[in-house]
Amino acid sequence: MPTATPTPGKTLISPSDHMLILIDFQSQMAFATKSIDTTQLRNNAALVSHAAKSFGVPTILTTVAEKSFSGPMFDEIVEAFDHQPMLDRTSMNTWEDAAVIDQVNRIGKERIVFAGLWTSVCIVGPVASAIDQGFDAYFIADACGDISAEAHERAVQRMIQLGAKPMTSLQYLLELQRDWARTETYDSTTGIARKLGGAYGLGVTYAKTMFGASEGGHG
Repeated sequence: MPTATPTPGKTLISPSDHMLILIDFQSQMAFATKSIDTTQLRNNAALVSHAAKSFGVPTILTTVAEKSFSGPMFDEIVEAFDHQPMLDRTSMNTWEDAAVIDQVNRIGKERIVFAGLWTSVCIVGPVASAIDQGFDAYFIADACGDISAEAHERAVQRMIQLGAKPMTSLQYLLELQRDWARTETYDSTTGIARKLGGAYGLGVTYAKTMFGASEGGHG
């Protein structure tokens, strides 16, 4: 019989145990993305970006053919990371770009969280490659998109079969926080949720405004 302890599971992410790689959130890629509404996609990308920035998660931002074809990274991401330089590539598979891999090795985290466009190409490629080289891969499914729902879902299934773990954007934020008693990030986390967390964020705003409620308190 195992003994229960008040400690988190090893597969749960924390701010210090992973890096985030955001891939090809660019105009040309977004135009053909049909598996998720573009407004929702931008919102989710912003939520993930602000969460990572708030918790100090080391993040790689990479584009493909930014100047010649695909256009700039979404403003929501650029602004969240204070105009951090992009690593521009020619390869569809981010993992085949030497500059990106140099940054992966410099950061030195075994666990990597991925998000970007398109799921079936720009996310499957590096996820499959990272897993093959011994990394622990996660992907934020609702901060990815593809040319059809079919393309996105088959890509998601393929990555899960390879051993990657799917997440959602709000889950990413709340898993980084994980305990409302962590007061140093409480205001930032609830602020991000209120702005970008959809109906959940509205609920937080309502509770705070009407009742002065706080998630950190016990009943």
